[in-house]
Amino acid sequence: MHLPIEWDVEKRHVHRGRDFYESIGSPKKVLAPMVNQSEFAWRQTIRTYRTSKTTGLANCIQLESDPFLSYSPMMNARQYGDTGPNGAKYRQTNFQPTDADNPYASKDTEMSQRLGRDYLDGHRVIDRPLTVQFCANDENALLAAAKYAQNYCDAIDLNLGCPQQIARKGKYGAYLQEDWPRISRMIKKLYEELNVPVTAKIRVLESKERTLQYAKMVLDAGASILTVHARTREQNGHDTGLADWSFIRYLRDNLPLETVIFANGNILEHDDIKKCLQETGADAVMIAEGSLTDPSIFMGLPPPGEEGREYWRGIDGKRGHRIDAALRRYIDVIWKYVLNQPPPSRPGLYIPSDGPNLKTEGREVADFNGEFLRDLKLGRHDPNLRAMKAHFFEVLRTFNKVHPDVQNRLHTIRSGDMCAFEEVLTMVEAEVSKGLEEYENLAKDGLWEEATRMAYVPCSSTSPAVKRCVKPWWCCQPYVRPSPDEARQKGATRASKKQKVEVLEKMGEQETAANSMATDG
Repeated sequence: MHLPIEWDVEKRHVHRGRDFYESIGSPKKVLAPMVNQSEFAWRQTIRTYRTSKTTGLANCIQLESDPFLSYSPMMNARQYGDTGPNGAKYRQTNFQPTDADNPYASKDTEMSQRLGRDYLDGHRVIDRPLTVQFCANDENALLAAAKYAQNYCDAIDLNLGCPQQIARKGKYGAYLQEDWPRISRMIKKLYEELNVPVTAKIRVLESKERTLQYAKMVLDAGASILTVHARTREQNGHDTGLADWSFIRYLRDNLPLETVIFANGNILEHDDIKKCLQETGADAVMIAEGSLTDPSIFMGLPPPGEEGREYWRGIDGKRGHRIDAALRRYIDVIWKYVLNQPPPSRPGLYIPSDGPNLKTEGREVADFNGEFLRDLKLGRHDPNLRAMKAHFFEVLRTFNKVHPDVQNRLHTIRSGDMCAFEEVLTMVEAEVSKGLEEYENLAKDGLWEEATRMAYVPCSSTSPAVKRCVKPWWCCQPYVRPSPDEARQKGATRASKKQKVEVLEKMGEQETAANSMATDG
């Protein structure tokens, strides 16, 4: 469906702050911007879990009773706003509003004609509300990029939280947090010249008081929404550790009530969303990594007896959404929206009550009809197809530890080879079927130790979060990073110079205290 958009910015009223937040439905749940992993197809997959079981994939339009906000992947403003051929290529392979009526749209007419579809990214019916995020260190480059995207989103977000080394080298993300004048100029530039609001995502600083000053600067420059990742810049990789929600609570208590705050960090399961809202006082919760291994994380649990075939509830009380169902939803989104073709016909997912004769032993995929079974050229350029392999690996993170043959097959797949992805899906479905049947039989016979051994991946972590979140390998489940101490014990990381200095200082203080006690004695 093509919906014409009014491009005359003078005629558009720009909502700001809480007025803007309420205009998009006051969403409590937000899908975070993730580099190359919050593309249209993944956003749409998440949305399929937010429709009723009766509508499913057929209708992925926003639920008015429970609004939901998505962010695009983080994109580089300088590359996206480049007016030359490199900029055009970057836009076409990252964010694809291909509507010819839009003067700022990517003019990828070849792809539009081949797929026979209108634009996907920022579509007014199926991809809203949407915020597009950029990283930048120059206000003019940021404005140029934002103008290409502003008519296909509800807001433009400035990334001030990326802690990776590439951000350090490029001087963007969290490595701008000492340069407040530069940050202020960039936000103010967008505030004054765009026809959509500007928002910002930050990390906390070394103290709550300093973080509050930082937040006020960002808001005073014109940010309508402030997303706070409650970790410091140094907390990344193996040193990620826990986010400190008390920083967000401090901001909530010391900023004006009309300030809109999104909380980010420590969300492992659906129940954590409510807990975070209560403890921080934030308006909404943003989820990043947790949605990659469990795309159902935004969805509540079905009542007992209404699980259907996509949700598993074990005799031991453990429960979760099935990974084979998650991958079906995802790959069906690719077929329906990205390739503009009906998904292949598939039998219903197996549940033990079906009996052994209805187990999924693997479907034949070689006979699928379709133009895009193995379109490797399209796979290299379409952001949705390029991300498929990474999404399969994330959803199958725990599963692959038990079934390395599936992991090995996945390693060999090239982007755009839909037949190969369908093959992996059938392998997953077959293994899940066998696992469910074996678990059910062992549990019915009272062989709990054997049932537990076959269903759960061994884990040496002492983290309470790991023990709380662990599920059988056929269920979607969060990836819980080892604590920094556990990572160092396993040799996965080494203490930084700063950490070594802190340890030596602490040892020196302890030695001084011990000598003092000995002298006093």
